[in-house]
Amino acid sequence: MHLSSLNIMKDFVGRYLKDEHLRVLDLGSRIVGNQHSMGSYRDFFTNPKWKYTGADTAAGDNVDIVIEPYKFPFKDGEFDIVISGQTIEHMEFPWEWFREVARVLKKDGLCCVIAPAVWHEHRYPIDTYRYYPDGMKALAKYSGLQALEVKRIRAGKTEDTYLIARNP
Repeated sequence: MHLSSLNIMKDFVGRYLKDEHLRVLDLGSRIVGNQHSMGSYRDFFTNPKWKYTGADTAAGDNVDIVIEPYKFPFKDGEFDIVISGQTIEHMEFPWEWFREVARVLKKDGLCCVIAPAVWHEHRYPIDTYRYYPDGMKALAKYSGLQALEVKRIRAGKTEDTYLIARNP
């Protein structure tokens, strides 16, 4: 994770989330390497009405539950909010991953997915794609989500693309 990703998520929380009971799923929540000093998305979900669940494919810091990447162990429509940053580029089959995001998201629920548009190869354990706005829109459409906002942001040498979508 890098600073621009944290800024995008902080902005998403401030603009889209309400002071009401929400179940939040963070896919790819594990803090790896030297990222401890930056914190995690969990830091933005401190409202006592919000229940944050960190999920990843391996145990580690900030992981509440270990999951399979294409078969999440959650009920259909279990979460109000699904977030993910710097994870989808490590998915071999991102269209299948997006389908699971849509499946566990409640009707009218929101997701925020952030991925690098420009970044060096960083296998963890694989590094498959870089994402541009059209790619994010296509993945949302394929999975039945309605794209609300899709942008590519440049911050120094880093460029991220983010998608905010709703489950109609």
